[in-house]
Amino acid sequence: MSKFFVTTPIYYVNDAPHIGHAYTTILADVLSRYHRTIGDDVFFLTGLDEHGQKVMQAAQKRGLSSQAHCDDLAPRFLNLWKTLDIEYDDFIRTTQERHKKIVQLVLQKVHENGDIYTDEYEGWYSIAEERFITEAEYGSGQFRDVKKLKEKNYFFKMSKYQQKLIDHIQAHPDFIRPEHRKNEMLGFLRQPLGDLCISRPKSRMDWGIEIPFDRDYVTYVWFDALVNYISTPGYGSDEAKFNKWWPADVHLIGKDILTTHSVYWTTMLFSLGLSLPKTIFAHGWWLIGQTKMSKSLGNVVNPLDLIENYGVDAVRYYLMREMVLGLDANFTFDSFIKCYNSDLANDFGNLLNRVSGLIQKNHGGQIPDPGTLGNEEERIKLEAVSLPARIKDLINEYKVQEAVSLTLDFVRILNKYMEVQAPWKLAKTDMKGACRVLYTAAEGLRISSIMLSPVMPEKTALVLSILGANQTLPVWGELKPGTVLQAHPPLFPRIEVEKN
Repeated sequence: MSKFFVTTPIYYVNDAPHIGHAYTTILADVLSRYHRTIGDDVFFLTGLDEHGQKVMQAAQKRGLSSQAHCDDLAPRFLNLWKTLDIEYDDFIRTTQERHKKIVQLVLQKVHENGDIYTDEYEGWYSIAEERFITEAEYGSGQFRDVKKLKEKNYFFKMSKYQQKLIDHIQAHPDFIRPEHRKNEMLGFLRQPLGDLCISRPKSRMDWGIEIPFDRDYVTYVWFDALVNYISTPGYGSDEAKFNKWWPADVHLIGKDILTTHSVYWTTMLFSLGLSLPKTIFAHGWWLIGQTKMSKSLGNVVNPLDLIENYGVDAVRYYLMREMVLGLDANFTFDSFIKCYNSDLANDFGNLLNRVSGLIQKNHGGQIPDPGTLGNEEERIKLEAVSLPARIKDLINEYKVQEAVSLTLDFVRILNKYMEVQAPWKLAKTDMKGACRVLYTAAEGLRISSIMLSPVMPEKTALVLSILGANQTLPVWGELKPGTVLQAHPPLFPRIEVEKN
């Protein structure tokens, strides 16, 4: 049995969750569910980043303590993940003792390794980014809430590992994906790296994990947050568990946090003497009108609104179907409705309606015996049998959108097959032929449902229940003749749009 360890970023609790959070978490859920269907041992980790200046400021604006603010917002994420049918294995909050203890252990080890020193630093500090920025970054005008700071802090010798990181990236082509993000990081690393300020004086900001060797300081939020990837699977607390799961197979992140993951995190792991994750995959942004979703712009989409109106599986499907991993995707309600009506109502839902309706009408509601398959049925069977291996290759390449498209292509092949074979006509003159066609279409629908189950767990489970089938491996011929079909409402009722 292979293992698959997938992580999302841990999300800031300075505001309620939005579609960007939902996308990454659904993506991780789809990957983890897929790996479970093929028998892999899976660990899916997500959670919340609850420390840092932005969280403290958000709490102050609400008139709450930082911890009360986090305790209030955390259930919003947990409730959304439940609504989105997310099956995570662990949910970490960085205010939990199990995490804080390991962050302090990591700080102590890195310090003992000679990779932490003190220095007085004067420079531009971005409150929004929660870090010091360079003169060039300051001059770019791209950073908000910037002020000049001069203070003594602790620094991590990130620059010590610059060449080692470059060598690793070049030796492991799949380490940073997609390719253009790897090239972006190699370009970044052509410049002197510098060291990382990893502390904040309590006199300025006390909402964080205390530095174990100096109680006047708390840990920089990124040095704290990134440690979740090893604190949760057992680093420093459960050696057997940690050895089983680490290194992570993939860190799924948005492209805006690529540097922190591919540079900060990796050099921290080098200092600890730990293996690096196998892949860091930076996906694009969800845009509205070619603009990134942003609370300040007021264009954030609440996924709960979509779910309430159209169902969770339709939302999951749309997000996986529309974004090519690594590129940005543009969200519009028009594109959502078009995708829903075309793929889910007209193709997938219609195939179920056709098959079940004809079996009910002409075969007493029982799956017919196919007899001997003809040439067209053998062609359908060949497509169905080859589908799982083709999808496995795409999933292993993180081409989720292509995997979904490939399955829908097969659904369309089945619908076309039904149109050409016309079993409703065959039933009048060739009942054996009608039985053969309907069994073939039903078996193809079953296999399609299994392959779509990581994306749409609720609706595909319903289809399999209607067909009297189990969530077994997609091997041809598992559908049993004589099985009584269950009555059902339309799977995806078509959305009627009023024309102006």
